[in-house]
Amino acid sequence: MVRFFSYVTIACVCLLAQLSAQTYRGLYPEIEPYQTGYLAVEGGHTLYWEQCGNPEGKTILFLHGGPGIGTMPYHRSFFDPERYRIILFDQRGCGKSLPFSGLENNTTWDLVNDIECLREHLNIDDWVVFGGSWGSTLALTYAIKHPEKVNGLILRGIFLCRPQEIKWYYQHGAHHLYPDLWEKYLEPIPPSERDDLVAAFYQRLTSSDPKVRSEAAKAWSGWEGGTSKLRFDPELFASFTADDSADSIARIECHYFIHNTFFDSDNWILENVNSIRHIPCIIVQGRYDIPCPMVSAWDLHRAWPEAKLEIIPDAGHAATEPGILDGLIRAADHFSTKN
Repeated sequence: MVRFFSYVTIACVCLLAQLSAQTYRGLYPEIEPYQTGYLAVEGGHTLYWEQCGNPEGKTILFLHGGPGIGTMPYHRSFFDPERYRIILFDQRGCGKSLPFSGLENNTTWDLVNDIECLREHLNIDDWVVFGGSWGSTLALTYAIKHPEKVNGLILRGIFLCRPQEIKWYYQHGAHHLYPDLWEKYLEPIPPSERDDLVAAFYQRLTSSDPKVRSEAAKAWSGWEGGTSKLRFDPELFASFTADDSADSIARIECHYFIHNTFFDSDNWILENVNSIRHIPCIIVQGRYDIPCPMVSAWDLHRAWPEAKLEIIPDAGHAATEPGILDGLIRAADHFSTKN
């Protein structure tokens, strides 16, 4: 009898696991843009943008991470193409935007202004804004500056860009979990310069020597690509360490971080969050997110209790991890039906 109940228990657990897996939502089918273009903005930059889905649908803006990662074709597929008019663009210095990997006139406030320029260029009154990791930082910052233009926020992997978050990931903290990958990250930096790794990397990432710059870029971006999922993903790692991707990711991220993300204070987003608490918001956060640990999402939720926080118990940072992807798709579907 005991053995019988054991078999029944195991069978039930297996069945529940299968049912749970079956309930995960996946990406919508691949789509192509119905319109693309380039928009010249102040400071000598030109932004690539595209529109997908239903031109008459509810408008949603996708903000990619990094800063410096750029958009990818699968980013279009977080959203129901029959219900949404989907807007994507490559932020300054990355993707198809020009100049590639450019740091001059590349600040948080430039990006906020770029979003407004794009909104006006496309004759959009307001929109839902979707962003993860650095995209969550930019989405929150844009919403604080232009709350009347945002009718909803979908955020993932909250990154408030506070000094303690930069220190945790790039100086001291996360290395306890990934000592093997940390050694690779440290390789371009001599021991005498490791007291301030962001500054040491910045010196090399802005070097005129292509070899020095490339080695630093691949070490920096490899650390991020290797720690972004709960389980190491060799394809993700390879995409982060490819020559062009590594250069724009590492240079632009390091440029922002060494300048305190161009914020006026160390806690700028939380200090200004009251101005957006009326905006509907869904936050999807992996419990085991290493680049953007859950404490930031928790701090944001405590300051903004009206925002819905969904904690994914078996996920890290990446948007494509099954539980996080499911949460983001459901959130986007939810907003697609709201006026």
